[in-house]
Amino acid sequence: SVTSRSFSSRRGRSDGSSGQEGENTLHAPRHEIDFQLSRLQINTVLRANEQSVRIPEFDGRSGLSPVLRFESNQLSANTPLEDRRSSASCLRTRGMLFGVFDGHGGHACAQAVSERLPYYIAVSMMSESVLEDLEAAMETLRPVPPILQWYKHRNDYNYRESTALYVDHLRVYWQELLASEEHGDGMRPADALVYAFQRLDTDLSLEAQVPLANDLMRNTAIQAAFAGCTACVAHVGTEGVHVANAGDCRAVLGVQEHDGSWSALPLTQDHNAANVAEVERVRQQHPASERHSLIVDDRLLGVLMPLRAFGDVRFKWSRELQQSVLENGDSDSEALNLYQYAPPNYLTPPYLEATPEVTYHRLRPQDRFLILASDGLWDEMTSDEAVRLVAEHLTGIHLQAPVSASQLNLGQMHQLLLQRRARATPALDLNGATHLIRHALGTNEYAEMDQERLAAMLALPSDLARMYRDDITVTVIYFNPNFSKTAN
Repeated sequence: SVTSRSFSSRRGRSDGSSGQEGENTLHAPRHEIDFQLSRLQINTVLRANEQSVRIPEFDGRSGLSPVLRFESNQLSANTPLEDRRSSASCLRTRGMLFGVFDGHGGHACAQAVSERLPYYIAVSMMSESVLEDLEAAMETLRPVPPILQWYKHRNDYNYRESTALYVDHLRVYWQELLASEEHGDGMRPADALVYAFQRLDTDLSLEAQVPLANDLMRNTAIQAAFAGCTACVAHVGTEGVHVANAGDCRAVLGVQEHDGSWSALPLTQDHNAANVAEVERVRQQHPASERHSLIVDDRLLGVLMPLRAFGDVRFKWSRELQQSVLENGDSDSEALNLYQYAPPNYLTPPYLEATPEVTYHRLRPQDRFLILASDGLWDEMTSDEAVRLVAEHLTGIHLQAPVSASQLNLGQMHQLLLQRRARATPALDLNGATHLIRHALGTNEYAEMDQERLAAMLALPSDLARMYRDDITVTVIYFNPNFSKTAN
């Protein structure tokens, strides 16, 4: 019976059973059929947000493309989904941008960052002459040359009512770059990523403090600033991969060695209490008297899990500024109640920043793919497990997860071998991101796919789902093997 099973995460996120459904399904089997999703229903739910895009091998500007294709998917636990994703080609500079954004306190911050950050990064990398072309078009009311080519899923959406505000503030940014003496040929990707993260977070903060054109726009700005999101963005260009990370999303490289074996190479570090260096960085920014109140129960001030994030002005502004903005903002009372919660021991703000940690990796022939994912995936599997699953999916060769013989008796070992023989079939999903999400939710303690577990996890009603899993967003970027051969 589905109801007799525990739906808890294998990583210990939660522990519980199905609760109210138990009595009905035990005594009325016909209801169990309703609760147990069919294979078709499972696939419909899992594939609703999947995306697969093949990139032209030659783009006409910079020669061979380092990206062959990418595959992406999202599965919600929150209602509505708080994660966001971005993918775009830079049209005025070289390279592609991919981002995963994990929202908290609502979706408003992740939404704003996902649609704005790629523009800030692209503008930062543009040369002075290209920025002058943009400014001239704005001044003469001519169409502005497109900055990005977006790859959007039909379920992705934009804050259309705030577009004019976003364009105005992006323009102010490029005007400041033009006014600086040293911008010249534009920033290198590593610098552009840092400046763009910092500048957008500053703009989110300022927009919530100033009068705006209408109440809808103002409420959107306040929600984006008081909610928060972590961000992991990869710029893939001819010089290699630059990854900027702020928070606990993760980027992991899938590497295939010459002997055919696979390994995972992390390009990010999680910014949370498990990262000793990150905790020390936070402590260095505050008086010694706060040393024991900064991180409580592995959370910033006992509240927030990530130690870097966009928005979250409750951890950045003074109490007085927060109160002033909320009282003068015409926000609805529900939002006021939500945002007026003050973290304990709030003595020397800011406690949080959006400055990313940037990693550079030069692409090699053995670098086959890059996984970007929100922590909803990493709660359920390790980086090594994720790379193994994508490698299996890519090659069609099943790579067995190692099992310690000392943990199993002969009967259990025989059962496991039978399961593995049955599993040596083609992958159910054409999309590598969907393959990862399926295994994140459906893998049991023996590292085997369990249809019953998967069906139960997907059938949980929205008010229960968040107790057992998080929103999951995954993008898998497959590199062009011909590119790294010619580049090396």
